[in-house]
Amino acid sequence: MKNEYSMKEAIMFSHKMAQLSKALWKSIEKDWQKWIKPFDLNINEHHILWISYHLNGASVSEVSKFGVMHVSTAFNFSKKLEERGLLTFSKRENDKRNTYIQLTKEGEELLLETMKSYKPESNSLLEGSMPLKEMYGKFPEFQDLSAVVRKMYGDDYMEIFERTMSSIEYEYLDEDELTQKTQESNSDETTSE
Repeated sequence: MKNEYSMKEAIMFSHKMAQLSKALWKSIEKDWQKWIKPFDLNINEHHILWISYHLNGASVSEVSKFGVMHVSTAFNFSKKLEERGLLTFSKRENDKRNTYIQLTKEGEELLLETMKSYKPESNSLLEGSMPLKEMYGKFPEFQDLSAVVRKMYGDDYMEIFERTMSSIEYEYLDEDELTQKTQESNSDETTSE
């Protein structure tokens, strides 16, 4: 089958995606690091807590795949979180091959505290997207980008992505609910002492 694109088109598309992706990631990375710095977390650790929370526990391989990190990276950062008492490792009766991680009460509380401390007004990506939100009444949905990612990472990746998005949508209806969830987490800890 003959290519349906020219070499020039392929190079221009690849270059455009590389430049735009790198610029976006640099901004996202800077904002993310600034957001979680007070909690003594790095991006990989925060992402692991987030994935585990929204998947209600996850295998290390799921964390690796969805966190777009090597399995050893997912495991090693999870181990650091376990040492801090923020998550636990386990095997499942019906699946002895995979190692699963589950947030502890302290891990859930820390994640909820990070969510509560999120400041939309200091997020570059959000700020950059506001003209589109104002014009169309919603943030960009990136359907083309989702289709490209699906082709590159597969249906499993997108299924995990959709599960976490659904979890966020149903778990956090508004700021008051997040505050309430944080307070419930704190009061559960107080009553268990």
